[in-house]
Amino acid sequence: MNRIYLDHTATTPLDARVLDAMMPYLSGAFGNASSIHAFGREARQALERAREVIAGAIGASPGELFFTSGGTESDNFAVVGTARAMARKGRRTILTSGAEHHAVLDACLALQDEGFDVAVLPVDESGEVNHEAFAEAAGRGGGLASIMWANNEVGTITALAPLSDLARKHGVFLHTDAVQALGRVPLNVDNPAVDLMTVTAHKCYGPKGVGALYVRKGVEVDPLFRGGSQERGKRPGTENVALAVGFAKAVELAAGEMEKESARLTGLRDRLEARLRERFPALIVNGSSASRLPHILNVCFDSAVLPLEGEMLVPGLDLLGIAVTSGSACTSGSMQPSHVLLAMGREADSARSAIRFSFGRSNSGEEIERVVAAVEETVMKAGRRGAVARS
Repeated sequence: MNRIYLDHTATTPLDARVLDAMMPYLSGAFGNASSIHAFGREARQALERAREVIAGAIGASPGELFFTSGGTESDNFAVVGTARAMARKGRRTILTSGAEHHAVLDACLALQDEGFDVAVLPVDESGEVNHEAFAEAAGRGGGLASIMWANNEVGTITALAPLSDLARKHGVFLHTDAVQALGRVPLNVDNPAVDLMTVTAHKCYGPKGVGALYVRKGVEVDPLFRGGSQERGKRPGTENVALAVGFAKAVELAAGEMEKESARLTGLRDRLEARLRERFPALIVNGSSASRLPHILNVCFDSAVLPLEGEMLVPGLDLLGIAVTSGSACTSGSMQPSHVLLAMGREADSARSAIRFSFGRSNSGEEIERVVAAVEETVMKAGRRGAVARS
């Protein structure tokens, strides 16, 4: 079976050019970047070159970028590390939204056990944070806010500028998870101004197991781990030079191809959306229609019009050779409806029927009709009480 991969938000295949860049550091150039001999210096030079490339891609200085094991660690580093540092100054309020990735939400909620006041802010039907709620919570003495640059499930690009202004007005540090945005849309830590930013490699054709956290100069962040002076004492542990080099190569390639590829992906996304709307009057497109990532299309079906056994959709499409998911890859094994869609006001049964299509370099327009046919077949099988036939 010729399979179609439409789950590029979960992970992307490793680009062959990235693998080529990594190979020397997986074999002959094996030195520890903390060693002062020639082997170590070679590794250190490669690591710092990688840091420069990634920092430059987001408008940061190399000294503001810390390598981690990936997006989840970077989110926890930002949220927990900054909160603990701010607590020493008496600022113990954390702001986030109900549509964040669980790497942020769970880290925030865990801080409640340390005596922090966590404000989980409401979002509107497209996933945008309520600005009035943000301002009110920030005014209570907040230390940190964590709001996504772009949502990983529905693709909505957050209007961060007004939130950044409010954060500065109230002396709140602003962290953003830009995992899905990196390589898809331009990023700059100064426009809008953010104090911390999470990025990772494997969402933009780089290797798994490496990410980074940008920390603006002057922002204090406590390390999560102890036991070494690597990453300027903020993230101890021997640096994985090969992964860092691969990360930088992936970012470099994505930046060079971004404009053309984003336009191509937008065309594929919009074409699939139009075909699904034609076929299913009960279709609901989740997320902003005006400001969203080019590669994500998240849909569900109005359960009042088209009741479905939602848990059958993703496995059913997989059996037909179409790889999609119902939401975040970290939680898609759960039978619970997406917390993001619920936060956006979707009814639970409708949310259970969600399908997230996410396009990438391997996809083409020729695949669209096969995907639509597979959705039709799968929805028919998932229908209850003959409702599909009546739609």
